[in-house]
Amino acid sequence: MRVVAFEGPAAAWDAVAGEALGGTQCHAFGWKRIIERVHRHECVYLACQDEGGIVRGILPLVRVQSRVFGHYLVSMPFLNYGGPLGDRDAVRALTTRAVELAAGSGVDLLELRSCVPLALDLPVSHRKITVLMDVPDGGPERLWGALSAKLRSQIRRPQKEGVVVRFGADQVGPFYDVFARHMRDLGTPVQPCRLFEAIVEQFPQDAWFGCAYLREQPIAAGAGFRWGGEFEMTWASALRAHSRIAPNMLLYWAFMTRCAEQGIRVFNFGRCTPGSGTHRFKGQWGGRDQELHWYQWSRGGTRSTPSPASAKFRAGTWVWQRLPVTVATRLGPAIVRLIP
Repeated sequence: MRVVAFEGPAAAWDAVAGEALGGTQCHAFGWKRIIERVHRHECVYLACQDEGGIVRGILPLVRVQSRVFGHYLVSMPFLNYGGPLGDRDAVRALTTRAVELAAGSGVDLLELRSCVPLALDLPVSHRKITVLMDVPDGGPERLWGALSAKLRSQIRRPQKEGVVVRFGADQVGPFYDVFARHMRDLGTPVQPCRLFEAIVEQFPQDAWFGCAYLREQPIAAGAGFRWGGEFEMTWASALRAHSRIAPNMLLYWAFMTRCAEQGIRVFNFGRCTPGSGTHRFKGQWGGRDQELHWYQWSRGGTRSTPSPASAKFRAGTWVWQRLPVTVATRLGPAIVRLIP
């Protein structure tokens, strides 16, 4: 087998992504087009081929480089997964080539984000987990019956206030209005709206956008991806001003209902930090924790990608939370593209 820069067709890449253990929506070839177009990063997509030219394994890599935050080669930045796929030999060959590229180009950190353990001789970080919930057969009624009385009461609360949830590509704008304000409140730079517009354009069937409305005002919003029999809630936000009526509970329930109606068997709450408030919110639905396996190579020992939550950026977070939303939304995309 040999490792080469992948030159197409996209269908050959996506076939491996759809069949290999650990394949996720983050591995889809369409992400290369999105990241190159929106963030203008170099994408190094590697394929492991046999003697007949058949693709046996894939590894999407993105180079994220800046003087402020560092030089990274990540699979995949801004997402939860993207590590090497294929059989054992293909995965090892792809990883070896990735380390060679990282060492040869002065990379501070190579990070391969996998949702399954891999047979690699690299340090692995479990600093992030995800929470998975099985969606039973029998439609939304059976799913509703599986929830605790407390959860059902929390879902009914925003319904009694008149909150409704809408889905569709036309929800990208309202989603972004909520998302941008929420990120400002967290003190974190926001992704550009054109990223989500590009996602809908690239993945029209598998990207779901939903918003919870109170009297025509979007007050909570979420977006995620269907992949096989699983749906992942990748982004979710709610306005603090309406926390009393918990619109995020109805929002999550609406996404779960949609999964049950479409025969999706696993609801993935998306990544979080173990023990965090977000982790506790996700755990209350009765899901199970799943470790993520982020394999790393670096020149100078232990290292991780930069996080706005770290002590190093605490002062910046404090300042960012006090910016007007319009200013934070305008400045955020230029910064966040450099934080993988």
